[in-house]
Amino acid sequence: MRSLLGLTALLASARAVLAGSLPSKIYGVNIGGWLVLEPWMLPAEWDSMGGSICDDCSTCIQSEWAYTKEYGQVKANQEFAQHWTTWFTQDDVNTLVADGINTARIPLGYWIVEPLVSRATEFYPEGGIVYLQKGVQMLADAGIQVILDHHALPGVQTPGQSFTGNCTDNVQFYTDYNYKRALTWTAVMTSLVHLDPAFSSVFAIEAVNEPIMDADKTPNYGIFQKNFVDTVRAVELTLGIPVEGISLGAQVTTSNFTEALGQVANASTTLNAEVREALAAAAPILVDLAAQLAVPRAAGHEPGRWGGQDVVDHYYDSPPNPADAAIGPQGYDNHLYYSYGGVADANPTAYLESICNLQRVQVDAEVGNTPLWFGEWGLPTQFEATDEFLSMWADAQKLAYSQGQGWIFWNFKVEQSEVAGNLSRQWSYIEGVNLGYLTKNPADYHNASVCEQYVTSS
Repeated sequence: MRSLLGLTALLASARAVLAGSLPSKIYGVNIGGWLVLEPWMLPAEWDSMGGSICDDCSTCIQSEWAYTKEYGQVKANQEFAQHWTTWFTQDDVNTLVADGINTARIPLGYWIVEPLVSRATEFYPEGGIVYLQKGVQMLADAGIQVILDHHALPGVQTPGQSFTGNCTDNVQFYTDYNYKRALTWTAVMTSLVHLDPAFSSVFAIEAVNEPIMDADKTPNYGIFQKNFVDTVRAVELTLGIPVEGISLGAQVTTSNFTEALGQVANASTTLNAEVREALAAAAPILVDLAAQLAVPRAAGHEPGRWGGQDVVDHYYDSPPNPADAAIGPQGYDNHLYYSYGGVADANPTAYLESICNLQRVQVDAEVGNTPLWFGEWGLPTQFEATDEFLSMWADAQKLAYSQGQGWIFWNFKVEQSEVAGNLSRQWSYIEGVNLGYLTKNPADYHNASVCEQYVTSS
């Protein structure tokens, strides 16, 4: 089992609204495997691209890093452009709308902001941000709210995982250099959310996906969390969006947004050096992105005349307590997978007894981690599950997670192929609906009383 909590920056309210809004109850899916490719989710496609899957993902071509290093930038760019085009499409969005989904969480790597990549020593495909812009536009047009999830951090935040973009045990995220790069990423993405109409349904930015849970191995991570929030809010204040609890400590005298970021970075008496450096580093990146994405206001917007909602600061459940970093609206993300073991015996009764007595929402609320949603969960089990059990398992998890702000299933789909076998049965939301395990209306249940005989806690 993985059970972790993270901070999400919810966007603040202002005169004109571009940013999205937190749904009263989240019924969501992850758009995983798209802009951060995880080979296990699409084994046949990955093989056709020239990748491989092995027991130790650090020893084969099982990550974006390994692929780009092996085949070079040109081939990687071509192959991933094809993947980005086909993995998440308008047809998928239409299906999600038909299935009642109101929220999409999009995993992103830091390399989507390409100037942050040191090309001499780091290896990732280029061009993903154009596809991100197209994807969020499709979701906005469909009325689906969006969370931008910083899923793969500079330097790698968790060892031995393809979802970090580079499967390695050499974890270097928890250093000053990589904290700074992550803050620059945050400043760039916050700016795009408020300035690019394609991002108009984005209501939250997640700081870090699944960090290491041992505080002894994550030096200064609590400081980074606070700087993450300050960076989001500093961008919003520069845009003229009011935020309680923080001030720029600088006078903005220019009508050009990127110049304004520079003024704040140079003159602020309230923001610390790390946040000021992030604003300064983001400015020239935004000038280039304004041209690449055809968003002129990202380079020359007039501060104070165009606003939005404050992004929800979105955190993962990890020490130190992310609630300590709160300024403005925040949200908290918990991931719960039973299939990895460690939470319940591997049988249907034990699973249902565990989930039906889950107190995570209540426990996290006691330490200020609210609103809480479950940003990753699924139907996989450690045993051969019957169709009947999977319907019960879906109902019971939805009931537990809906005690909080709601839930986001992992994943919207996985590959259906001979190589993938039965993978989609328990990992694909769309297939789960097709097979009848998940209800067509996500707010409904096959049996809303599924937990009655299993509840032991008050």
